[in-house]
Amino acid sequence: MKLTRWNSLEGLMSVDQDIDRLFEDFFGGPAFLSLNGGVWAPAADIAETDDNVLLTLEIPGMTRDDVKITLQDNLLTIRGEKKQEKEWQASNYHRVERSYGSFVRSFTLPTAVQPDRIKAQYKDGLLKVTVPKAEEVKPKEIPVAVEGK
Repeated sequence: MKLTRWNSLEGLMSVDQDIDRLFEDFFGGPAFLSLNGGVWAPAADIAETDDNVLLTLEIPGMTRDDVKITLQDNLLTIRGEKKQEKEWQASNYHRVERSYGSFVRSFTLPTAVQPDRIKAQYKDGLLKVTVPKAEEVKPKEIPVAVEGK
C-alpha cells in the first residue's frame, strides 16, 4: 500500500472544482439563465495565432446594436442584452430554455495588443472579435548565417 501525504488545501480546491463541474453539467455549461430575463453568459472560445487573439461568442438573436465592446488596461469587455420577443411575453409558457437578459463577459488579454486595430464581426449568431497583437510581442524569426568552409 502506498502512503500519500494529505494536503488539505489541495483537497479543498479539488472539492471546489468538483462542485463547479457539477453545476456546469447541471446547467448545461457556463451559460446560467433565469426564466425572468436574468443573468446569463454566452459561451466563448478564445484562440491565439502569431498575429492575433481571436474571441468567438455565441449570441444568437441579437443585433450589433445590442452589443458593446470595450478595451481598458488589457481587459476586453463585451456587454449585451438579448431581449425576449414581445408577442410571446403574454403567453403561458410550458417551457423556457432560451436565455434572455443582460450579460457581461470580460477577458484579460494574454499579451499587449493594438487597440486601434481591433475588429468585430457578427454573423449567424456568432460574434467574432479579432485583436491584433502589438508588433513587439509577435514572434520574430532570426536568420542563421552559415559560414563556410
